[in-house]
Amino acid sequence: MTQRRGPDRELIACSLAHYEDPAYYTHSYANRIDDAHMYVALAVKCGGPVLEYGIGNGRIALPMARHGVSVTGVDHSAPMLKDLARRLKAEPKEVRARVRAVRGDMRKVDLKKRFPLVLATFNTALHLYERPDVEAFLARVKRHLSPRGELVVDMSVPVPADLARDPSKAFRTPRFRHPAMGVVRYEEHFDYDRARQILFISMGFEPLDNPAGAFMTPLAHRQFYPREWEALLHYNGFEVTNLFGDFHSGPFDRASDVMVWHAKVRR
Repeated sequence: MTQRRGPDRELIACSLAHYEDPAYYTHSYANRIDDAHMYVALAVKCGGPVLEYGIGNGRIALPMARHGVSVTGVDHSAPMLKDLARRLKAEPKEVRARVRAVRGDMRKVDLKKRFPLVLATFNTALHLYERPDVEAFLARVKRHLSPRGELVVDMSVPVPADLARDPSKAFRTPRFRHPAMGVVRYEEHFDYDRARQILFISMGFEPLDNPAGAFMTPLAHRQFYPREWEALLHYNGFEVTNLFGDFHSGPFDRASDVMVWHAKVRR
């Protein structure tokens, strides 16, 4: 049984820290385009308006708006939303008019509006750390979905090799150029909490020209297994209509590293 306690400050910090540097975030995921193409196609097909949980600085919302679809986004990160506002200033007036961003908790925000398409993009749902968090989020989704509307959620599949890593040993990648700090050494530490099914990732950055300026950014992702997420949808009143293993409608199988869930409110 889950006991409700006060705010878990560690999880709050781990859910926000990765999004405090929009320039690095944009640089890191500049080549992640397959999911954006899929969501744009879904948005154009439904015609909008679209609600996106985890709008961030608009990596997915801006392409949807450029294709003529109105997007309302919810996000908890003030730096990412500030960067979205900056990026919007460079867009044509008609694109700017199609994007509305609201800062808030996806478990609580009530927009008092319904949408034919609700999205939780790029692991946003992995910040729902406990069952009551999932239940509160899905209750909000139901309030925001139009009759016969669709919820689409994508999330990574738990990788046993990552969960089994020794947290004291660093996983290093080649040096790269950070948009603000120049060339940096980069390493990650993985620490999996089996009891809570939460993977804690510590991302370490060391600028080559300023080793004393090294710092660490924490990230925490809840690990949802496929049948577990299916059950959570079912017992919260949703019917799964499709499950894909990539962003091209490929089958979900043992080799898939992503789950793309399509669901509707069960009648």
